[in-house]
Formats: sequence, C-alpha cells, structure tokens
Amino acid sequence: MANKTEIKALELGEPIAQAQNVYIVDVTYKKENGAYSLCYYIDRSGGVGIDECETFSKAVEEILDSEDFIDGNYTLEVSSPGADRKLTKEREFLYYLGREVDVKLYEPLNGSKEFSGILKDYADGTAFVETDGGTVKIPAKSAVYIRLSFKF
Repeated sequence: MANKTEIKALELGEPIAQAQNVYIVDVTYKKENGAYSLCYYIDRSGGVGIDECETFSKAVEEILDSEDFIDGNYTLEVSSPGADRKLTKEREFLYYLGREVDVKLYEPLNGSKEFSGILKDYADGTAFVETDGGTVKIPAKSAVYIRLSFKF
C-alpha cells in the first residue's frame, strides 16, 4: 500500500512522465540508514538509460520543490526498474502485461516452486501467468517473487 507521500509524488510526476514518453512504474518514499529517499522508477518500451533518468529527475525536482509537500530533507532518485526488481504494486503488474515473468513460490504449485510464463492479467492481488501447462493463478503474497524475465 502506497503512503500519502508516494501517492502525491506519483500524481505530480505523471504529467512529466507523459510529456517525456516514459511510464512511472513505481514511486517509493522510505527511510534507510537514518535518511529519507524518494525514488521514481521509470520505464518505456525499449528501456530507459541515464539520459532519460536525468531529464525526468530535473523536471520532477522543479515541481517537487515548488509544491514543497514533503517535510524535512530527502534524496531524490530516478532509476530504471532494474532486471531483478520484484513486481509488487498493481500498476507494475498492469504495465508489464504480456511480458514474460519468472516466478518463485514459497510452496510448490503443480509440483514446482519456480517457473516462467507470460503475465496475462492481474486483479485483486492475483497474477495470472500463462505457462505451457495453462494459466496459473498466483496470489502475489504467495510468491517469493514475480519479476520480469531477462535472457542474457
């Protein structure tokens, strides 16, 4: 569940993302090692690089400074989602529909704890993954991870 800061940051970042032809996959606001950080994870078809992250960062920083809705100091970060990022929020799952995902479960399903397939749908905390054996319903909470599959 996103906190109020994440929701407001997403709301302020959306017009910038649309103008720059990127998608905000996620926004996190958390305290680590005694310091707060606000991180936007952006993506687009074909991926994003340092230039897209820098351009988005500069634009979103201006609006965050003018709105000044975050109390105290924080570090602003803009990043690609990364190859090993777990999908956790509904907006992530919905953005990546049709993509191949790797799944690792806490308990075996049909005799297997790990498999890959195509993310077909996501609703009410459940991912629907098409495998060679058919479509599997996976409650996101029962998965160690569901993440994009990358072949290197």
